[in-house]
Amino acid sequence: MTHLFPQFSVPTADRGQGLPLYRDVQMDYDAGRPMWESGEPVMVTGLEAVKGWAWRAVDTARYRYPCFSWSYGCELGALIGRPYQADTKRSEAERYVREALLASPYIQSVRVSDTRFEGSVLHMTVELATVYGNSQFSI
Repeated sequence: MTHLFPQFSVPTADRGQGLPLYRDVQMDYDAGRPMWESGEPVMVTGLEAVKGWAWRAVDTARYRYPCFSWSYGCELGALIGRPYQADTKRSEAERYVREALLASPYIQSVRVSDTRFEGSVLHMTVELATVYGNSQFSI
């Protein structure tokens, strides 16, 4: 049976110790959706798989969807409508992203940079150090 939105959970284990090779659906980051070929999701492993998980974790509202555990997702929506100063908003956005991504045992550290709001749109660069190497993506 083919699912429209396949989800792959992150196995729990010590960070980097005895983790199975991470496998996940490949993401089309520009379109914001998983990639498909011949009716099946395109699968990737290692660094690209962890990067896709990270991108989706930041893009998913934490606590909103009952199909996800409470440790999955990001709380960026909590900043909407808050009367914070600009520096506080940027700092909180970075903290929310770091917390969301460090839930994965495959991610060892997260660095968020170039955080800015253009009106109500958040832009930032996220750099990941994973058990497979380093990667980055922008939101």
